[in-house]
Amino acid sequence: MGCQFKQGGGLYSRLRIGAVLLAAGEGRRMGGVSKPLIRLQGVPLISRHLVALSGAGVDEVVVVTGHAREAVETQIQGFPVTLAHNPAYVEGQEGSVRVGLAALSGTFDAVFIVLADQPMIGAGDLTELIAAFKKRPAGHIVVPVVAGQRGNPIVLDEIAHAQILASDTKLACRHLIARQPELVHVHETANTRFVVDLDTVEDVQALATRTGWRLELPELEPAG
Repeated sequence: MGCQFKQGGGLYSRLRIGAVLLAAGEGRRMGGVSKPLIRLQGVPLISRHLVALSGAGVDEVVVVTGHAREAVETQIQGFPVTLAHNPAYVEGQEGSVRVGLAALSGTFDAVFIVLADQPMIGAGDLTELIAAFKKRPAGHIVVPVVAGQRGNPIVLDEIAHAQILASDTKLACRHLIARQPELVHVHETANTRFVVDLDTVEDVQALATRTGWRLELPELEPAG
C-alpha cells in the first residue's frame, strides 16, 4: 500500500474509507419527525454530517433513506453521494445498515456507520476514530466508549463489512461488545460528542438549553 504525507509532517498509510449514513428512521419517539432534517443553527443535521465526512477524507458516502424519503433526498441533492432506499425501514436499523453496505462500490479498508441524529459529530471526531482504527491491536469493529457508555459512529474493517452482509451480526445491539468481543476494539475516550443523540423532543430542548444553539424541528412528513 502506498503512503502519502499529511499536514504536520507525519507519514500515514492511505486508507480507502467509505461511510453509510443512516437517514431512514421513523422518528417514532419524536412523533414522526425526520431527525436528519432537524436544523442546528439553520443547517439540517444530514448536511452537517456530509460536510464532516468530506472533511475527514471519506471517499464514498451512501445515504440510506426510508421515512420522509423525498424530503431527505431533496435536502442532499447538491452532495456527491450514493442514495440507497430501504423500503423495509420500519423493521429497524439493521436492514438499513445492510442496504447501505451493499450499495458501496468496490472495497474499503474502513467503513463508518453514521447515525444522522448525532448533532455534535464533526470531522475531527471522525478523524479520531480513524486514528483509533489504525492503531487498534485487534478487532474488526471500532466502537467509541465514553465512561462506560457505548457511542457512535462505529468503524468496520473489510472483514466485518463482509461478515455483516453474509450473517446476522447485529451492529445496533447494545450488548455487541459483550456478545462478540472478538469482533470489537473498544476506543476509550473522553469525547462526549460520541454519546450525544436526539431521540426525543426533550433531547432537542435539553441540547438547545445546554449549548445556546438554535435547534428547529422540520414539518412532519408522510412515510415514503
